[in-house]
Amino acid sequence: MRPKIYLFGDSITEMSFDDGGWGASLVNHFNRTVDVVLRGYSGYNTRWALKVLEKVFPATEESPLAATVFFGANDACVADRCSAFQHVPIDEYKQNLHSIVSFLKGRWPTTQIILISPPPIDEPTRLIYPFTENKSGLPERTNEAAGNYAKANLAVAAECGVLAVDLWTKMQQIPGWQTACLSDGLHLSKIGNKIVFEEVLEALKKKGLSLETLPVDLPVIEEMDPNDPLKSFEGI
Repeated sequence: MRPKIYLFGDSITEMSFDDGGWGASLVNHFNRTVDVVLRGYSGYNTRWALKVLEKVFPATEESPLAATVFFGANDACVADRCSAFQHVPIDEYKQNLHSIVSFLKGRWPTTQIILISPPPIDEPTRLIYPFTENKSGLPERTNEAAGNYAKANLAVAAECGVLAVDLWTKMQQIPGWQTACLSDGLHLSKIGNKIVFEEVLEALKKKGLSLETLPVDLPVIEEMDPNDPLKSFEGI
């Protein structure tokens, strides 16, 4: 009955239904109008995302209202450090994003696509939370690399004519963003999640998708006639 919004991405998307997560906030916000569908895959980069598109987005699905595409934090891993197996060169990253957008547009021409850039990286904190054994003593991600991939992400959005969220820039406008917006130098704190939630809402509003424009799927109690409540269900 309800239209859908898909959330497609890596661990930052997979964790978005946690307490205070940006996906959970979208569920709560659209709780009578839209089903928010989580498709987050921890550790994935755009190269791996391309391999699973057909499984993630079945051809039998009706066209969703929107889909967020949130990859880049893993692609931007430094090529010669402990998470090198996740690294994707930036030119390939751009091409992979183009391919993902092209796939979604081809399957669902009316769906609004939102590309979300990788967040900034707090390098000292990443040394405390390595994903694998880190013999080099160097962070597996750098903020400079994340920024370059964020710029590439925004460039692809402009080239494809889709919506974009510049998370890398937005978060660094917050004083003390390293600990205010991030929980481990990479993943989001509650404040970081709130920023993503608000930015996605703003992007959707630009395309006319908001609580003010989306219909509620069944009668709401406030509009029922107390003397004849069943009348509200006629014709459903």
